[in-house]
Amino acid sequence: MTPMESDRSKVAIARIDAALARIVAAPARAQANNDSAELAALRLRHERLRSAIQGSLAELDQLIGGAQG
Repeated sequence: MTPMESDRSKVAIARIDAALARIVAAPARAQANNDSAELAALRLRHERLRSAIQGSLAELDQLIGGAQG
């Protein structure tokens, strides 16, 4: 094998290794993206529930205040 052929082989192997690393990492990236989307949805749901509870508590405070007053 000539030095030039050896260099080409090294470059080809490096490219194959890089491609393999991307293939191996793809499911983890997809899961991370999915986790991020789920986390964002949960945060939004949490904020909506918190707002609804705050509104309900404010109404209860008014009712209790009116009953006492």
